[in-house]
Amino acid sequence: MVEIRTYTSEYENELMNLIKQEGEDWKIYWEEPSNESRYRKSFELSITYIAFIDGKVCGYSRSIKETLFIYVCDLLVNKEYRGYGIGKKLMQCVIDEYPDYPVYVMSGNDEYYQKLGAKREGSIFLL
Repeated sequence: MVEIRTYTSEYENELMNLIKQEGEDWKIYWEEPSNESRYRKSFELSITYIAFIDGKVCGYSRSIKETLFIYVCDLLVNKEYRGYGIGKKLMQCVIDEYPDYPVYVMSGNDEYYQKLGAKREGSIFLL
């Protein structure tokens, strides 16, 4: 059974280990020591939910709330636990906690979000 909790700092190292297990695709968050240090701070500064199975961290989502919108920046589920609806449950936590805000996803995996029923709204550019 999946349990979702709001982030507390006691899980910071477990979350970083989960991210590091993803390898190349997620290395921006940990490859440089300064990036890792800043990203660790982002857990607390963001809306962060953690998924657990049998007390073990198996996924998380990290979102940013601004005045009009919520932006989901990161959604990650351990490869062992994919396909069980954990990502969907993490996303639902954001929607449930902020029912008056549109929730947008900064996606690196469009197919996944389309499978959840999300619709494309523009794009993101790096300056």
